[in-house]
Amino acid sequence: MDTLLPLSIAIVAVLVAVWWLIRRRSRADLADGDSGDRLDTLAGWPPATTQILRTSERIAYSTLRLALPGYMILAQVPIARFITVPKRNSYAEWMRRLGSQCVDLVVCDVTSQVVAVVEVRPYNAQLTDSVRRRLARVSRALDAVGIPLHVWNQESLPSVEAARATIAPKMPAVPLELAARRVAAQAVPVVEPGGNPFEDTDRNWTPDEGIEVTEVREPTASTWFDELDSMPATLPPPTPGHLQRR
Repeated sequence: MDTLLPLSIAIVAVLVAVWWLIRRRSRADLADGDSGDRLDTLAGWPPATTQILRTSERIAYSTLRLALPGYMILAQVPIARFITVPKRNSYAEWMRRLGSQCVDLVVCDVTSQVVAVVEVRPYNAQLTDSVRRRLARVSRALDAVGIPLHVWNQESLPSVEAARATIAPKMPAVPLELAARRVAAQAVPVVEPGGNPFEDTDRNWTPDEGIEVTEVREPTASTWFDELDSMPATLPPPTPGHLQRR
């Protein structure tokens, strides 16, 4: 009985020492991470310019520009720029999983609405498992929002005619609603000589192709009027002569 007490005390002391060492090491690792955050951005990570697109991506970009002249072609666009998600779950977790991923080429209409995505990839045999899983998540996200995904192989890119045939017939460069507004804006009424300008029967509603229609954009928000003095001004008292004239 007398020998068990010193042994128990020794075991407890060893456990306390091990716990203290583990806690001290974790604090040291956390301090090292904080010191990395305190590094200057330019001093800790010296920046340098690099190419945005690979050779195959540049060729694919030029192919889309020639095949779809009425469309807007963008390169290396993050998914979070054209797909929105509810905020009921962690938005940072969604950004880590998918939102920060970039697609190679994006085809947009004149209103910058994405109508198709083109990915320039190597053969599946040349991809790792992690890359395949990431690309599968991208494909599921695009399919969920109804954006067509066209996968081009970087070693056998399609021609301009093939790209136009597979992408262009499926969506117009100008949305139907915007095209209808442009046609309506071109229908300028012309009043015949001697006619009543307020009667629709005397108007010519045929579009004039020579008239250039400029799209009216929404005005940008401005706070210029907030700087004006809107306090009520004090009027001078009326003179007796003014009262008699009234």
